[in-house]
Amino acid sequence: MTETIMTEAIKTEAIKTEMIFDAMGAVLARWTMGSAAAPAASFWRTDLGDDPTEAELRLLALAGQFLGTSVLMEPSSALRILPDIPLLPLPTMPETLRPLARRILATKKQAKVKSDLVHFLAARGWTVHPSDWMPEADDDDVPDVYASWRDWAANAASSSVARQQTDDRLTTDNWGDFWPAARKVALAELRRRDPSAARAVLEARFAGETADARWRLLSLLSERLSDDDTSFLEGIAANDRAPKVKALATSLLSRLGRGPAAGEDAAELAGFFAVKTKGLLRRVRVVQAEPLKTAAQSLRRKALFDGIDLASFSGALGLAPQELIAAWDWGADQPADAALVELIAATGADEQVTQAADAVADHGATGLVISLAMRLVPAERARHAEAALNAQGIRFELAQLIAGTAARLQGPLSAPAGNALLAALRRDDAKPSDHAEELHALGLIVSREGARRSLEQLSGAGLLQGDPRLDMLRLNAALDDKGARS
Repeated sequence: MTETIMTEAIKTEAIKTEMIFDAMGAVLARWTMGSAAAPAASFWRTDLGDDPTEAELRLLALAGQFLGTSVLMEPSSALRILPDIPLLPLPTMPETLRPLARRILATKKQAKVKSDLVHFLAARGWTVHPSDWMPEADDDDVPDVYASWRDWAANAASSSVARQQTDDRLTTDNWGDFWPAARKVALAELRRRDPSAARAVLEARFAGETADARWRLLSLLSERLSDDDTSFLEGIAANDRAPKVKALATSLLSRLGRGPAAGEDAAELAGFFAVKTKGLLRRVRVVQAEPLKTAAQSLRRKALFDGIDLASFSGALGLAPQELIAAWDWGADQPADAALVELIAATGADEQVTQAADAVADHGATGLVISLAMRLVPAERARHAEAALNAQGIRFELAQLIAGTAARLQGPLSAPAGNALLAALRRDDAKPSDHAEELHALGLIVSREGARRSLEQLSGAGLLQGDPRLDMLRLNAALDDKGARS
C-alpha cells in the first residue's frame, strides 16, 4: 500500500515538473520581450503573491532554481570518458602561492607573459596547478615538462581512440605509441643521450609526419649537431616537400660549414664591402661597408644577405667566419650589422654566435644581442643581460629579452635602470599603474635573494606589499628554489 502511494506521488510530481517545464517557454519569452511573466506562471500563483513587482522577483528566483535543479541539458553527442590529467615530473607549486600565480595569469593577458611565467616556474623546479592553467595542444612555446598535458589536451579535442601512453625509450617501433608532444620530448632526450640513435629514429619516421611536425622535429638536431648528420640533412634540403623544412635543413648544414658553395650571390654581396688594413704599428684588417648610393642597392644587399650563409659570405671576402666577425666594423652601418647578425644567428656555428654576441655587446648594440640570445646558453644570456644593465643602462624589459627566465641576477635594482625606477616611483605625480611591466620583468630576472632585497627597496620607495605590480617579485621571493640551474 505504501509503495503504491509513493509511486503515485512520484508520478504526480513528474507531471507537475513537466507542466512547469512546458510553461517556462512562455515565461522566458515574455521576459525576452520586456513583459511581465507572472501571469503565465499560474502554477506558482499562490507563491508569487499579489504585488506585481514582488511577483516578478519571486518568479525569477523560482525559475532559476527550477532550471538549475530539475532541467538537465542532453549532450549533443556521445560522452567520452577522458583519462585523468597526467602527473608531471616536477611538483605543483605550493598551495599558498597559487593565488599569486592566478593573479599574474589573469591580469597579464599576453601569451608571452603566460609563457614566461611557466618557464620561470619550471626553471625553479615547479609547475602550475591544472586548475589555474592548462596548455593547449599546439602550445609549442611551453616547457617540455608540460608535454603530457599538451597531449592530454590533444586527446580531449580528438574524436579518435586514445593511443597507448608509454614511458619507454623512443624507438622506431614504438614511435606511434607517443602523442606528438611527448614524442618530441623523448626524441630530444634521446638526442642529448645518443645523437646517432636519435637521428636514426628520426630518419626512419620523418617522411610520415606533417610539414609542421617535420620542422619541429628537425629543429632538435641543433642539439649536438655534428658532421654525422650531414647526409640526412642534405637529403632533406634536396628532397623535402615543404620549403620551410628545406630551409631549416640548409641552415643546419650551414652551421656545419656545409652550406651552398660560394657563387655569384656571395661574390655580389662581397662587392658591397671592402677588406682594409688599419693601424700604423699594429696592422689589423677591417671589413667596411661601401656607401650605398640608391635605395635599390640597399634592397639588393638585404636580399643577398637573406639568401646566403655565413661561410659563403666570409669565403667570398677571403676570410674565415671568425675572422669576418672580428674584423667587422660594428656600428658604422647599422642595417649591415643587423643583416650580418641575422646571418650568424641562422647559419653560424655556436662558437661564432658567442663571438658575435661578445662583439656587438662591446659596441653597446643591445638590440643585436637580443637577436642572438636564443642561440646562447642561459649562463651567457644572463652575463650579457647583467653587463647591458650596468654598462648600457637598459631597462629591465630589454634585459629580460636577453636573459630569458632563468637568469637569477643578484642585484639588478642597483643598476641604472633600478635607480631610475626607484626615482620614478617616488615622484609626487606617480600613478598606481606606472611601471607595471618594468616591475614584472624585474621579478623574472632577479634571484630569490635579489627579489627579497628588491621588495624591501621598493617598499621604501612607497609601494605597498600588496601592490599587484609586485606580484612577480613576491612570487619569486617566496618560491623555494628547487630547480637545477641550467
